[in-house]
Amino acid sequence: MKQLNILISNDDGVYAEGIDVLYRTLKECGHRVTVVAPDRNQSAASHSLTLEYPLRTQEINREDFIAVKGTPTDSVYLAVNSLLSEKPDMVISGINNGANLCDDVIYSGTVAAAVEGRNLGLPAIAVSLCGSRHYDTAAAIVRTIVSRIHECPVPSDRILNINVPDLPVDKIKGVRVTRLGRRQSSESVVEEKDLRGNRIYWIGPQADALDKAEDTDIYAVSEGYVSITPLHIDLTAYQVLDDLTGWIEKVY
Repeated sequence: MKQLNILISNDDGVYAEGIDVLYRTLKECGHRVTVVAPDRNQSAASHSLTLEYPLRTQEINREDFIAVKGTPTDSVYLAVNSLLSEKPDMVISGINNGANLCDDVIYSGTVAAAVEGRNLGLPAIAVSLCGSRHYDTAAAIVRTIVSRIHECPVPSDRILNINVPDLPVDKIKGVRVTRLGRRQSSESVVEEKDLRGNRIYWIGPQADALDKAEDTDIYAVSEGYVSITPLHIDLTAYQVLDDLTGWIEKVY
């Protein structure tokens, strides 16, 4: 296996179990691995970038680990452009505690960290465990993909979004290439009161799937398969361009 220089980040924070398991697995394969991740949980941070405050780093009591007081995107951006003495060969974000399926990718800090790696010109993977137990299974999947990534280079504007069922590795049925499913609208905001009687609000529970056809990520995971979904960064709705152009020409 070719030795790679790999940058790992996440949105669960530098002390998360998933990032530790992934780091140890890739180091055991002989790769050079550096972890640069938020100093605390930044789940659902999406692609936010800190602009109004200086970023601070902290070398924690562990070799190859650096904590950033910022977002997942901050962590990758800072690592590639300043902290690392050598540009990494690829960026891996994860292993996330919980799935990043369907519309989750819009909010996910895990996916955003991988996207930032791709924005900086690097091959990038986001990996999530659809649970919180079998991180070793997700790490084994990543190990195999990294060992063969040279055979199927990811295009320069794409990332791979990987979701792994929370099962022992011998219970995984296989791997499927999928498209994103779709969830129903999120449930209502939950209103409560704090101990002083002031109103507080919680984002409502995640909604059920609206589109879970057999070719979707959510279906694959529910059936015990690893889902790999290629994501692209260009958000242009090309199918609407001609109709919108015609409408604009009439208006103006």
